[in-house]
Amino acid sequence: MPSSIVAALSLLLFFIGYRYYSRFLAEKIYQLDPDYMTPAHRFNDGVDYVPANKFVLLGHHFTSIAGAAPIVGPAIAVYWGWLPAMLWVVFGTLFAAGVHDFGTMVLSVRNRGQSVGILADKLVGHRAKLLFLFIILILVLMVNAVFAWVISSLFISFPSSVLSIFIQIPLAIWIGFRAYRKTGSMVIPSVIVLVVMYATAVIASYVPLLQIDLVSYFGGEEATSWFGLSATEWAFLTWIIILMTYVYFASTLPVWMLLQPRDLINAYQLIFGLVILYLALFITSPEITAPATNPNTGDVSWFPLLFITIACGAISGFHGLVSSGTTAKQLDKETDARFVGYLGAIGEGSLALITIVAIVTYFNTTGEFLEHYHSFEAAGATGLAIFVEGAAYLATGLMIPLQAAETIIAVIVISFAATTLDTSVRLMRYIINELGEEYSIKPLKQMHPSTMIAVGLSAALVLLPEGPRGLGSGGYLLWPLFGTSNQLLAGISLLLVTIWLKRKGRSIIYTLIPMLFVLFMTLWAMTEQVVFQWSGYGEADANLLLFSFGALILGFTIWIFLEAINLFRKESQQNS
Repeated sequence: MPSSIVAALSLLLFFIGYRYYSRFLAEKIYQLDPDYMTPAHRFNDGVDYVPANKFVLLGHHFTSIAGAAPIVGPAIAVYWGWLPAMLWVVFGTLFAAGVHDFGTMVLSVRNRGQSVGILADKLVGHRAKLLFLFIILILVLMVNAVFAWVISSLFISFPSSVLSIFIQIPLAIWIGFRAYRKTGSMVIPSVIVLVVMYATAVIASYVPLLQIDLVSYFGGEEATSWFGLSATEWAFLTWIIILMTYVYFASTLPVWMLLQPRDLINAYQLIFGLVILYLALFITSPEITAPATNPNTGDVSWFPLLFITIACGAISGFHGLVSSGTTAKQLDKETDARFVGYLGAIGEGSLALITIVAIVTYFNTTGEFLEHYHSFEAAGATGLAIFVEGAAYLATGLMIPLQAAETIIAVIVISFAATTLDTSVRLMRYIINELGEEYSIKPLKQMHPSTMIAVGLSAALVLLPEGPRGLGSGGYLLWPLFGTSNQLLAGISLLLVTIWLKRKGRSIIYTLIPMLFVLFMTLWAMTEQVVFQWSGYGEADANLLLFSFGALILGFTIWIFLEAINLFRKESQQNS
């Protein structure tokens, strides 16, 4: 089947969803008010609460949510065939992700820009707030570990991409100062920075001197280990130290200085990447060689695992943290929430869609695809690298050299992941601050001590030595739990939006249905994982790390829902 037909139908559905369904949500359900004073204006402090142009803010929001997850998840999920993965991406984006991201943003804007963790106190109760904050804390800690692992792994696999990434940082700060002093717009400088980055990437692809290959610097794969660590492990350790040092400063700087300009650059990167890949797709229209459904998946059933393997790209609880944690604090007008929230979800769905297409058209034959995707573990181990290669191969349809295309795709993916990492560490700092307020612990209420805790815990988790990859296995090992905990968070966030709508006397069916679907699938999958896999039940190998985190999150989630059910019962009795 020609991939261009499948992609065109999916994009048409995305257009219809934004044009009509998001307008319906904005006018009838969330009832946006263009004259409402947003928290960005009411609490403008020049650091976290800063009103932003909706296009700039879409850039921040889009790149914060569109990290490597909407690439890794679909790259693994095509193991079950391209059809179920694509259906979940398209309909999940329209009726779950868009509703969730849009709704949590509006809910936060209407409540002083507070995060969904704090709002759980107002909507469900104090115990629910504390439980929810701890769930979020565990999730963002895992996000930090997973994305630090992704970035470090890509730096090691594609050393020609490193220089472009580091060139972006000082140039983004220059743009931030320029915009802050109102000496010019951010658009043209951002495009110039993008050109500089890609020119650097292309040149580095062919000039080994510009490739920062730390594995070679430490002697190469065959080198004798130092202090028990291989050259790859030393390279990984070095990149983690550099990344954690960077995110410490990036997450404490005012948002206008680095976060907003860099995110605008990355938004252009995302648009550029999507345009290039979709243009190449519609020009070349490669055949889909992967099977629509894969019957040879053994005991790894797609149901319910598909709905947690593809989290970002269909619906993701982390989006609600970004919507309520940082984006709501920068929203200029309440009516911008539709443009930023719902359209941002569609943008990520489009990224997940092209990921699927790039992979299922990359292989020459169905047999070659099945040989490579012979097991679920094989799909998880190489999915991200296959996307980079498949997307680069797709881009060659526009006469872009394969080697340069691989580097540019790697730069785009790393940029997304770095944006998510920055935002996630900032969110973790907010949560630690909120817990410090709750328990009156003064150091936890301060910016730098709380950021040091966030960075230190993240580094310790990602550098866990246990696992098949030695030092740095933490991010790799945590991926199975990332999907389930992410979806549970999405379900809880939809619960909060549903409760808020019910108290406002509005229809709740449009948030209730995706909430029930996501929670049913995720609780089912997580119970199987915690009880029958990670606990060591039967013949399964025990995994103490995943079992501990998973059991805590599952227990806290069930507790929150018991609190919500009790609240509904009390309110029903009072109203009767």
